Amino acid sequence: MDRVILHSDCNCFYASVEMLHHPELAGRPLAVGGDPEQRHGIILTANYTAKRAGVKTGEALWQARQACPGLIILPPRMDLYMRFSEQAREIYREYSDLVEPYGLDECWIDCTRSGECFGSGPELAARISDRIRHELGITVSIGVSWNKVFAKFGSDYRKPDAITVIDRDNYRHIVWESPVSDLLFVGRATQRKLYRYGILTIGDLAGTDPFFLQSVFGKIGLVLSAFARGEDRTPVAADGSEIPVKSIGNSTTTPRDLTTEQDVKMVVYMLAESVASRLRRHGFAGDVVEIYVRDGELRGFSRQHKVDMPTNISEEIAREAMRLFRENYSWERPVRSIGVRVTHLKMEDHPYQISLFTSPEWREKQLKADLAVDEIRDRFGFQAVRRGLMHIDTKLSADDAETHVVHPHGYFERGNRSGV
Repeated sequence: MDRVILHSDCNCFYASVEMLHHPELAGRPLAVGGDPEQRHGIILTANYTAKRAGVKTGEALWQARQACPGLIILPPRMDLYMRFSEQAREIYREYSDLVEPYGLDECWIDCTRSGECFGSGPELAARISDRIRHELGITVSIGVSWNKVFAKFGSDYRKPDAITVIDRDNYRHIVWESPVSDLLFVGRATQRKLYRYGILTIGDLAGTDPFFLQSVFGKIGLVLSAFARGEDRTPVAADGSEIPVKSIGNSTTTPRDLTTEQDVKMVVYMLAESVASRLRRHGFAGDVVEIYVRDGELRGFSRQHKVDMPTNISEEIAREAMRLFRENYSWERPVRSIGVRVTHLKMEDHPYQISLFTSPEWREKQLKADLAVDEIRDRFGFQAVRRGLMHIDTKLSADDAETHVVHPHGYFERGNRSGV
């Protein structure tokens, strides 16, 4: 028997929540984006009025204003969106214990065992859609299918406030006739490569020899082939299951271009403190430090290096990040954004070999200092205590590094990876 999988996607989520709190803006073009003065100028989402005027998610604020001069841009309020996201998930959980988030605004729901109590997949989707509308005041688009990939396709197929059923009778007509870029995991680079081989639709992809796709794309070629044919068997994760943390990192686009090593050092230390604090909070230490650098022309690179001992000490992370920067950046252009990440995580009490070139006493003092700073910031905020370095340019260091961290997780990090 086929599974019954729903994929629920909250329409224009951030903008929809903001419109609930700003009824005076009804009918006007609205978007949620970053702070233009701090140059975090990206459109996170826009309402349909703004989208019809040409505003696109991911574009710079200045580009959005060119497309829609009357656009109203509000700063994001993540705590508010997280509250609405959890309320939506509480509704989903009333129909299944298999609810897997895919970002704040999307969830897969396995309703295979719910039919006897709540009806068919489309009936369940209608129930959920009505409840979200009446209880939360926003709308969702829901896809219904026998696998996660086609359910996700269905929720994207018609918007807003729509229910699309992709079943074994219609998927060749609906899915296979759609552009290959509409399939999960086919990004721009993959699309361009597929186009070079004449693979323009999902049906073209489904009909292509899987071993040819493997020769071109590697293992992901086999995955895309299975997705296109509707053979995805990846399970929906049980509600509350945790994904192992593989790395902890932080990055920022700076309020102005960085033109000196001192500028870079100020930002790197701010990011390293945030990363080290999170590592300690979760009981981790890592032995690979990575940096990501992007210049004023948006050209970027990343470099990483394995350190002698696992660390969650801010000074060690910052020193290694600065070493990587010095050895790999030629200053042909100013720096626009920087990221610092620690990977190869272990539990902080995991045994390790002490390095002959590092003083255990020095490390213990650095760790105690970091822990004292953690306690102060937990009580009074990130800016309550700062290194003297940060006072060289208070505008550059005024940003709160705690607000930037994002931990994206892959589609296959939950459940049975071999199910495709």
